[in-house]
Amino acid sequence: MAKEKKVRERVNWRKELHLAPGYIILSLWVLFTFVLLGWVVVASFSTSKEIFSGQVFKFASGFHFENYVKAWNTSNVSVFFTNSLFYASISCALLILVCAPAAYVLSRFTFLGNKIIQSGFVASMGVPATMIVLPLFGLVAGWNVLNVSIANRAVLIFLYVGINVPYTTIFLLTFFGNLSRAFEEAAAIDGCPPMKTFWKIMLPMAQPGIITVTIFNFINVWNEYFMSLIFANSDKVKPVAIGLYGMINSMRYTGDYAGMFASVVIVFLPTFILYIFMSEKIIAGITGGGVKG
Repeated sequence: MAKEKKVRERVNWRKELHLAPGYIILSLWVLFTFVLLGWVVVASFSTSKEIFSGQVFKFASGFHFENYVKAWNTSNVSVFFTNSLFYASISCALLILVCAPAAYVLSRFTFLGNKIIQSGFVASMGVPATMIVLPLFGLVAGWNVLNVSIANRAVLIFLYVGINVPYTTIFLLTFFGNLSRAFEEAAAIDGCPPMKTFWKIMLPMAQPGIITVTIFNFINVWNEYFMSLIFANSDKVKPVAIGLYGMINSMRYTGDYAGMFASVVIVFLPTFILYIFMSEKIIAGITGGGVKG
């Protein structure tokens, strides 16, 4: 027994030794990311003079919390932040309302065209946004709604939903397909109709997958740049990505780089906090979709 134990320990030691290069690379990447993000956070509490003089970590003039107040109130970060929060929240809710029933039907029922629809969703995921943006812009411009604030917001939400429908449907389709059919059979015996079974039983059971795909969609919409660059014509409807781009361009005239870093931190915080508190749900949703129920 002692000899077998020594052999197993030697094998485990060799396996760990083979994995050492991967651990080193991963550690270096984590260290680089941590230092980079840490520098941005520290710079947001500093001044532009300290940033250019390389004295960011010395805090010679103390912590400048007014950078955040100024960025929020003066630099329109509050407007961009509110717009992105509105777009992401509404888009994620609509995506679940549209894609969850579609994914359930495609995964549970066999009908003519089922595989064609699934293949169409998969194929549409490979279509780049640059191929469809010009026809979409021509169509929307023909409606004369780009200069109307409410209509402009509705157009952006519609585009965000439409772009993310294929990915969301395929993700939830795989998740619904791996859920056990025993619950549906029991509900059918009790006289529960299929749609009520979906809303009352199957949708709550798919909560890990729904939370996971909602987080991914929220991050995608929050960080989206290209569509909003084309369709958001005024500061009243611009999301954070376009707002930050405009702030970076204005830095050449104002020189308020500390305020810019404060704005970056404000914009970065929602997705960071969301991932920190929902990381277990994300892992459970991803791994749950790959395990047959």
